[in-house]
Amino acid sequence: MHLTQDLELFPEHSVTQLLFRDVKNCAELRKMAVEGQIPGALINPSMVLDPFQTLAAANKAVHLQKIGKMKTRSLYSEIIFSLSPTNNISEAFKRFGISDGDNAVLIVLVHNREDVLNKDDIVSKVDGQQIPADQMSTLCDIAKIKKLYKVTPQEEKCGSVLDAVVCRMAAKDVV
Repeated sequence: MHLTQDLELFPEHSVTQLLFRDVKNCAELRKMAVEGQIPGALINPSMVLDPFQTLAAANKAVHLQKIGKMKTRSLYSEIIFSLSPTNNISEAFKRFGISDGDNAVLIVLVHNREDVLNKDDIVSKVDGQQIPADQMSTLCDIAKIKKLYKVTPQEEKCGSVLDAVVCRMAAKDVV
């Protein structure tokens, strides 16, 4: 149901992704995350194409944390910000964070590989159905994603939408 992957550049860290649909308590979850009761990034899965997209964002956030160059206050808010194609933090939270009326949530956790992660504690806080994280594409809004990341039909001919999205995420700091 969950997806756990090690970060290649930071082998001591792992990223676990938990995906839920038919969630009835997004407002409560958002409040818990703000208060630090949920140690993870709560992401709107309609704006995420594939688990690789959030893995890339988590990798970038961990890198920025290690070199002391984060633009937000926490690792988890940096993951949400890293998903955005722009440098506007509040816009990133509006587009990629969960809102009170959402009915699906992707929870991204970064943890030390050796540590035992208590997923059951986090799963118990979500009033919804957990589904396999690799089914993320069933919840995404491809039209909104293409519009936000400005993916052109020409790009789709030579690569995937995911390629274009990850490219824009990676290049936003240099463009």
